[in-house]
Amino acid sequence: MTQESPVIVERQGALGKLTLNLPKALNALNLDMIDILAAQLDAWEQDDSVGCVWIDGAGEKALCAGGDVVALHRESGSYDEQGASRFVQDFFTREYRLDYRIHTYAKPIVVWGSGIVMGGGIGVMSGASHRVVTETTRMAMPEITIGLFPDVGGSWFLNRMPGRTGLFLGLTGAQFNGTDALYCGMADRLLPSDAKQALIDRLAALDFTGRDQQDHARVSRAVQSLELDATGHPAPNLREHYDVIQQLTDAPTLPEVYRDIIDYSGEDPWLQRAAKTLKAGCPLTAWIVWEQLRRARHMSLAQVLQMELALAVNICGNGQVKEGVRALLIDKDRNPQWQPAQTEEVTAEQVEACFFEPWDGENPLADLE
Repeated sequence: MTQESPVIVERQGALGKLTLNLPKALNALNLDMIDILAAQLDAWEQDDSVGCVWIDGAGEKALCAGGDVVALHRESGSYDEQGASRFVQDFFTREYRLDYRIHTYAKPIVVWGSGIVMGGGIGVMSGASHRVVTETTRMAMPEITIGLFPDVGGSWFLNRMPGRTGLFLGLTGAQFNGTDALYCGMADRLLPSDAKQALIDRLAALDFTGRDQQDHARVSRAVQSLELDATGHPAPNLREHYDVIQQLTDAPTLPEVYRDIIDYSGEDPWLQRAAKTLKAGCPLTAWIVWEQLRRARHMSLAQVLQMELALAVNICGNGQVKEGVRALLIDKDRNPQWQPAQTEEVTAEQVEACFFEPWDGENPLADLE
């Protein structure tokens, strides 16, 4: 693989290294990157000389800031436009299949989640066996700002966070740091950002046996040996605000929770930003977040990704994503014209339509188990 590849593929000892290589785009995932990652994971799983897989991002700013939403803007539109719908369906099918592959991979996968890790970047990281964050990590599922929804398994991992912190993060797109990621189950260890090469070298020098549990334990000890002392961890947001988050999300209906969050009148800037983001966000997305978490509560990971695929195709087809990306990234006027414009105007039928499977025949992810 050449340096020009969107994914740099390297070997160091028994370590297979995959580096997302679009640093100017904060390593946003496109289809080429997804396909290269998937193919290499398949090859390395069958290669006895590979004991562990490493995934990171080029540059210092990000592992991955999300999916290629500019391409989704370009291809989104009416679902009747077959060219657009094929691209959207292919993109999310292959992305979610990759995420599932990482979740179920036999060999250890270490993801170095330093800098920005958002949206599709969390999809790549969340299923890894060893998820590393640093003092520079900034995570979020900010899809409400572009009219999408917390996908890549968001229905799965947001439901597994303490209390209703997952609901809050899904509704508000609030950013959380490495300390928060440990608290809410989205990371396993917090290392100093300058320990990256030392960790790579230790992993590459390990004597892998091919026996899953022993190899995972060896990787765990290598990661733990470089862990940052707790006194150096960033100040927490989620643990510190847990009680307030529980109060703001305590009502039994989405309109009430929505109102309680946007009416937050305290002095905390993190909570103020969260309320502001929700208020400016897509009203239909807020309803979808509420409903996807309700529906997915007892679903398997495979069922979650199958449901999210239908959601993704439908919400890209109804114009929300096209308008959200236009306002944020294309025209940059930050004035999206959401339809419907208010949460109170969203009907149950509009929400239900987003969950309807839009294809003839079986779900493209029906083979996931």
